[in-house]
Amino acid sequence: MTTAILLEDRGIIEIAGEEASKFLQNLVTNDVASLKPGEARFAALLTPQGKILFDFLVFAAGTDRYLLDCPLALAADLEKRLNMYKLRSKLIVKNRSDELEAIAFPDLREAPKFEAAAIAVDPRGPLGFRAIAEKGRIPTREERKDYETLRIHAGVPLGGVDFAYGATFPHEANMDLLAGIDFNKGCYVGQEVVSRMKHRGLVRKRIAKYHAQGGAPAPGEAIRAGGVDIGVTGSQLATEGLALVRLDRLAEAREKGQSPMAAGVALEFEPEKGLP
Repeated sequence: MTTAILLEDRGIIEIAGEEASKFLQNLVTNDVASLKPGEARFAALLTPQGKILFDFLVFAAGTDRYLLDCPLALAADLEKRLNMYKLRSKLIVKNRSDELEAIAFPDLREAPKFEAAAIAVDPRGPLGFRAIAEKGRIPTREERKDYETLRIHAGVPLGGVDFAYGATFPHEANMDLLAGIDFNKGCYVGQEVVSRMKHRGLVRKRIAKYHAQGGAPAPGEAIRAGGVDIGVTGSQLATEGLALVRLDRLAEAREKGQSPMAAGVALEFEPEKGLP
């Protein structure tokens, strides 16, 4: 049986009109101009200083129509911000969260056979397919824990839990490792800062996966090694979790054989791309 998991914490913003593609292309971190129906891209809208204001999945949902799968708690603010940028562009921006919902299909390798406004592979990693559909149209099951297990194992952070909006650079939230940034596209808000961080190697912090020697600490716990603060815990489930860590301090702790600790629990961080 296909596992369809309702992501009740997600909202949906519609952007439609003859200038919708150009509008988004000039604003967000990823390439929207080449996006086709049946595809989705991970992207963010940044401050001029290059920090994440909103992150979302962008779906092509027909000619000159896009749907943004974003945090529900930020949907109203995102709609307001996009309308502020719209000026005289020939398009509409509308919060459709009361009518549409986001659904994950984590166990599928082929597109599910349901009627939906948009269906695409989750571009961030091995998370299966993602759909946007009218509320109640697709039967869902209460298995959010299964999705969270996959998300944490894939190292995909959750805004507001693993990083703070308005205070985090895309590299720190691993957007460069999760296909969330196109370094070859033209200018967008905050692009100069993002490009400079890439080319000058200025990334000091990142979201990292860890395994806890016991139950994983709750989000927001300070991580220390040898009396030095090296980060803070985020999403967790059973003995696995994510944390925002200082890369140099984590590397130093490893060199000294010091075990990072949070809330009295030892954490073992996984070496992976982008980490020491």
